[in-house]
Amino acid sequence: MACITIDGVKIEVPEGKNILECALDAGIYIPHLCHHKDLNPLGSCRMCIVQADGHSGPEPSCMLKAEDGLVIHTKSDEIRKLQMLALELLLAGHPEDCSTCPKYGHCELQMLIQYIGPKTGRLKHRSKGFAPDGRNPLLLHDMNRCILCGRCVRACGDLRGVGVLQYQKKEDLEVYTGTLHQKLLKDTDCRFCEACAEVCPTGTIRDILASSEIKKEDYVVPCRAGCPAHTNIPEYIRFVKEGDFDAAAAVIREKLPFPKSLGYVCSHACELECKRKALNEPMSIRNIKRFAAEQDSGKYWKGKGKQLPDTGKKVCIVGAGPAGLTAAYYLRKQGHSVTVKEALPTAGGMLSYGIPSYRMPRELVQEEIRVFTDQGVKIETNVKVEKPAELLKEYDAVLMAIGGHAGVRLPMKGNTLPGVLLNIDFLRRAAMGEETGLGKHVIVLGGGNVAFDCARTAKRLGAEEIHVACLEARDKMTSDDEEIEQAKEEGIFVHPAQTFEAITGEDHVTGVDFMNVESFSFDENRKAIIKKEEGSEHHIDADTVIFAVGQRTEITEAAGLVLGRGSSISVKDMTKDKSASIQGVFAAGDCIYGTKSVVMAVESGREAASQIDLYLGGDGDIEETLAPKQKADPCIGVIPGFSGLSRQKPQVDPADRRQDNFSLFDHGFCRETACAEAGRCLQCDLRLQISEPRTWGDFS
Repeated sequence: MACITIDGVKIEVPEGKNILECALDAGIYIPHLCHHKDLNPLGSCRMCIVQADGHSGPEPSCMLKAEDGLVIHTKSDEIRKLQMLALELLLAGHPEDCSTCPKYGHCELQMLIQYIGPKTGRLKHRSKGFAPDGRNPLLLHDMNRCILCGRCVRACGDLRGVGVLQYQKKEDLEVYTGTLHQKLLKDTDCRFCEACAEVCPTGTIRDILASSEIKKEDYVVPCRAGCPAHTNIPEYIRFVKEGDFDAAAAVIREKLPFPKSLGYVCSHACELECKRKALNEPMSIRNIKRFAAEQDSGKYWKGKGKQLPDTGKKVCIVGAGPAGLTAAYYLRKQGHSVTVKEALPTAGGMLSYGIPSYRMPRELVQEEIRVFTDQGVKIETNVKVEKPAELLKEYDAVLMAIGGHAGVRLPMKGNTLPGVLLNIDFLRRAAMGEETGLGKHVIVLGGGNVAFDCARTAKRLGAEEIHVACLEARDKMTSDDEEIEQAKEEGIFVHPAQTFEAITGEDHVTGVDFMNVESFSFDENRKAIIKKEEGSEHHIDADTVIFAVGQRTEITEAAGLVLGRGSSISVKDMTKDKSASIQGVFAAGDCIYGTKSVVMAVESGREAASQIDLYLGGDGDIEETLAPKQKADPCIGVIPGFSGLSRQKPQVDPADRRQDNFSLFDHGFCRETACAEAGRCLQCDLRLQISEPRTWGDFS
């Protein structure tokens, strides 16, 4: 250690540390611009100059090393004049109107002007003549604002080990930072980590997705923000890339107690937000999750997770679907006694009765449920609860998580004819091996994943001709693209943009009358506005029609709870307060917001567990850390052809081998493809590790 004095203040600092960092760490502000805590010092901006006793003249403090006895002065007339000159040299080539800059109010150069003072106008302003370059995905380059601080160059080269940004010269000798021969970033093996945008003090290089209306961590790591449970996706992908699959699975399990099931059926909202899609294709996050969960030995979580002492409080959860079981799991970990009552013969809800076994094996669901019972959750099946308030005589709190197990029958001609089936009834009967009433020629009305589950299940039950029709245009259909394409491969006909005019027949279904849709939207009251194509009437013959246009909650006002739209259970707030109309009764999952997804139900269950724990006197903190701490290397290096790396495909059986049976047909990733896919990740979260700039407003 060395003892130095800065402006009369004695401080002890590591020998050899640069004086600028010593001062800033001690709360002493020295103006600076090219310097950044995480980057090698450069000393080019001349803003951080100081005078050291015994030295010949002012020198950049970022280049001056601490040594015992050194006495530093940061303020003098000479230093101020030199700083003003350096600032005016920077501003001479900078746009004069700062208010037009997207970084206005958050610009380090602007903050420096406020600290040092306005320019005197001694130097003539010049225009650099650069046109803003928006040809690159994710990043905008506006070199008119560049002050040649070199931060982006050092971040790209020294911090990330990529080195695609360098100092370049135009024909008029104007210097700028960019790629060799002005190549696009994707053609220079850029990793699109956005470290350059993060360290840029002026907005010369900026993130196209940045928004003042969105939290920084959300637009920087949109996959994590897009996941309803906010799983740390970049972290587990990095563990997979490193080959530590147990650690990856532990990261997933910190937020999702159904990691395997979700690896098969997650709606992967994260992939819709993935920045990688701006380069070519989004990351195959769900398949990486599935692979990690399948390799998991339980090394980091079995017997090692959170389990608080028993509180003596008892909770009853009605419904053993994803929301109810998730809430049960975390409430048990908080120390409460938990009993789950399920009306059906088996726990799992839609995981067991709504999702066909060719998409997810039944035994996998029961395997994951055993984790809950091993934790101490009691599950009672074949028990239907009619009046939840009566449970409060025995339990301290009740959670209604009954899902949406009633299909919706559209109000149209012929909707009650024999041969008309409802999605959930049909899928449940098929799952239980019961008679479904299915004929040979089937029309499924609806365009979501459940509609295609019905159609593909019908195919496997022997239907000869199957049509799926929906109001939405093809690009607006809510089903996954892969689900639609796989159905087509299996010989199922898909008809987007259709109105359902009538179900025909007298004593039995004979078909459906349709018209083409020119446009389809909703007004502010969610009422459908449909414009039909004149003269487009047409008919498709069928002996079975399956309504797959949504589900409702199987509950009536006789249950004693205030209900909302579509027989949903009314709660005070969908996210923050899931208490129902009876004190002590809460609700979560599809029964409060309608049919969404398994991962949304899991997150709703997590929220309910936290709120019920608070109600019972706990702290509501259900978080737990299971995975080992990850040391993410900021030096990601060069990967040749990185931007063009193709999305890996899972191993899927061809249509002729899968369409007549309920065997699992999508076999996911092998180790090689999982690791290769993980290697495509932009590792967006590394940007959040970069230190925030320190401006004079941060110092007293």
